[in-house]
Amino acid sequence: MMIAGGLAILQLPIAQYPTIAPPAVAISATYPGADAQTVQDTVTQVIEQNMNGIDNLMYMSSTSDSAGSVTITLTFKSGTDPDIAQVQVQNKLQLATPLLPQEVQQQGISVEKSSSSFPVGRRLYL
Repeated sequence: MMIAGGLAILQLPIAQYPTIAPPAVAISATYPGADAQTVQDTVTQVIEQNMNGIDNLMYMSSTSDSAGSVTITLTFKSGTDPDIAQVQVQNKLQLATPLLPQEVQQQGISVEKSSSSFPVGRRLYL
């Protein structure tokens, strides 16, 4: 009986997969007229330094381009509530905003959460 049950379980279809990828929050900003190195030095580093200490943060990655755009992605441990993670990022970003160049502040900074289990995007422009 146990052998038949073991074989039967292997044939059962999978109805739902668990969430595997951890939640992430992306910060996007633009520094008009700045090159990638200037954006890295005056925007990316300032924001990244202020993001330290956020609960359940695993790592950050960032990209800057020659058009003056930067995207910083903060990846959190699996099981972290994406809404709480986004609020924590927004709170830390508010502390960093006065340290950023005036042009960046005028353009606005967006914060967007994402998760692999469902495509969700919410933006807050500071």
